[in-house]
Amino acid sequence: MSGIPREMGRQLGEQAGDLVKRFCELSLESANRMATVTPEQADDVSARSLEYATRYAPHLVEEFKGIAESSGVTLLQLMLAQVRNQFSDDQDSACTSISAGPTFTVDGHHLVAQTWDADPALDEVTIVLKRSPIDAPSYLSVGQAGLIGYMGLNDAGIGCCVNTLPAPSRGIGVPHYYSLRRIFEQSNLTDVIDVLESAYRAIPVNIMMTTPQGPANIEATPDAVYVLRDDEILAHTNHCLHTELVPFNEQFAELCQSYSRLPRITELLGKTEGRIDSSRIMEMFQDHDNYPGSICRHSNPSDPKHGFIETVFAMIVDAEARTLHVSRGNPCNSPFESYSL
Repeated sequence: MSGIPREMGRQLGEQAGDLVKRFCELSLESANRMATVTPEQADDVSARSLEYATRYAPHLVEEFKGIAESSGVTLLQLMLAQVRNQFSDDQDSACTSISAGPTFTVDGHHLVAQTWDADPALDEVTIVLKRSPIDAPSYLSVGQAGLIGYMGLNDAGIGCCVNTLPAPSRGIGVPHYYSLRRIFEQSNLTDVIDVLESAYRAIPVNIMMTTPQGPANIEATPDAVYVLRDDEILAHTNHCLHTELVPFNEQFAELCQSYSRLPRITELLGKTEGRIDSSRIMEMFQDHDNYPGSICRHSNPSDPKHGFIETVFAMIVDAEARTLHVSRGNPCNSPFESYSL
């Protein structure tokens, strides 16, 4: 996609309109995995959240309208795909992410990476997409067709991964896909924090980042944005780590063995002796320790609540190489493909 916002949206529909439609069909089903959502409730949350998104990023709503027009879906149908995780504090995705600074990598590059563990039904609508707007950095992402933004990197050296963060939510507001897209319009960490703080956020979210200023992990609740920094290495799973937010861990149920996945990925990072590269991360993402609650996650029929969650894809961003490596499916049996800006 390239050009002005409305044209970019239309280009997505022209190339992947069938996938956008299918994602919209799956969205209400996805919302009902963890909550009971009627079509009327879906329309209400979608409409109200669209109002917040329009005030926050009108140019992105223009692109959004172009996607809907060329894909043959309504704005509310497409918005439901952006808000499907706003109906409940209980979520259906669990991820393991890391960010490494140049002193921790073999070639001195900035790396950020994550497994994306979610409903495998979303695999069929997952795409790699390059956007080249006329007034912002080019941006390469992986995610579901029709999302206004998701995980990836831009040509200013900003790379992002996204984890579910169990914490209080308000349910209505700017969907985090919009604020994530605004992040990729920036070129430094200070501006990233500014655009995130300016959003009336609907739900909490964890954003693992690589930036020209080094690794950063953002734990954002609807009320505040907290930043964790380390020049060498950061790791996150699905619970709060910032001291201000740790008390929330007592209020919300552990998500998909988050408390054991974090020590495991930390242990694996420790075995690298402070020198990793993309190949080593690919190996770590194949780890099955503590199965079925492993980093490389497979379905678990004995878990009636979260047992359907699998690693739908894993991704690695190399900021200097401007490259995105993606495995379609579990990293233990799916090769990584490389895409470049």
